[in-house]
Amino acid sequence: MLKRIYSGCLTIKELTQAVGGGITPRMVRHYHELGLLPQPERSPSNYRLYNQQDVIRLQRIVALKEQGFQLNHIRNILEVELETDNNANFMAQLQQQYRSVMQQIAQLRQTASALEGLLGRDRHCQIMQAEVLAQLKLLEVETKVGLGGLARLWHGLDAEVHTHPEVFAESLQHILPDLSERSEIEQHLISQLVLACGDVSLVSFIRVSKEAIAVSRQALASACEIVVDIRTIATAIDQTRLVHLGCKVTTLINNPHITTAIEAEKEFWQHQQWRETLEKVSEGCIVVIGYAPSVLLEVCTLINQEKIQPSLVIGMPIGFSHAPAAKRRLMQQTSPFITIEGTIGGGLLAATALNALVESLIEKPNCHCYLNF
Repeated sequence: MLKRIYSGCLTIKELTQAVGGGITPRMVRHYHELGLLPQPERSPSNYRLYNQQDVIRLQRIVALKEQGFQLNHIRNILEVELETDNNANFMAQLQQQYRSVMQQIAQLRQTASALEGLLGRDRHCQIMQAEVLAQLKLLEVETKVGLGGLARLWHGLDAEVHTHPEVFAESLQHILPDLSERSEIEQHLISQLVLACGDVSLVSFIRVSKEAIAVSRQALASACEIVVDIRTIATAIDQTRLVHLGCKVTTLINNPHITTAIEAEKEFWQHQQWRETLEKVSEGCIVVIGYAPSVLLEVCTLINQEKIQPSLVIGMPIGFSHAPAAKRRLMQQTSPFITIEGTIGGGLLAATALNALVESLIEKPNCHCYLNF
């Protein structure tokens, strides 16, 4: 009856079904409260009624959210688009939002560093840690005396670092998120990546496909070829252990003067020979990319065209537009992969990922923990 009276209108349930993406009526009501969605027309029975414009707006909200935008930023974006079609003004708004987000990240990073300074203590530092925590609860930090006391507490903690080497594994136990749903080998991989960059938030962006651990162990045990994008990665990987496994390392852009992402990207674009070399990599190889986004994009293209069949792709190139796009494309492949979502990456992290896999295989050749995950 409702549909017949209000032809073309949708109920809130029908709206969520039309948009999809896991949207629920509760979320729609929340978007109304935030001003993301305009208040809809009501039927005589007080049902919310939605039109095609509401469907389009909600689809845009879902799409922006999936790309990582927070709800308050989505509202700002939609408001700017309604006010003007001037791209310069729109870009200025986005830049302002970006600066605001980066400022929040910097503030949160400072807070995280302070917490890590307290939580990330090994057993040798824990006596001093307990004393600091006890005094911290009683400290009157609003006075100059209190602030001086706080500085002395941190100085006391810092003094302990001179008495022993840092025990990284114990520190990680206190600050890493719960990884119990990951296999032991994957936990080791994640821990090594965090230690390589010193940023625990990296855990949220590490992506390991379901078969990555299994196929990498099989490939390495079979003395597969390791293909790296530039020589900088070759110098960072564990050559001794790879020789023990019988794995040969091949550098794609084999120019000793290419050492940065900028140089690698330019070199790959300017010389067709590197693309031709990439097409000749051996079947079942492990490809390790830590610098050039275009190399990863080409790898994905060749995999789709069935011209190459690597057992695993470790894709961690650097960049702010092409690199995230290349990683998204990698994650859409059926081939096993390990990557770090977004702009974060680099040769050290890519080499660290490979080294962690090699170490796990040699140290625990009979471990099958990954089969249960």
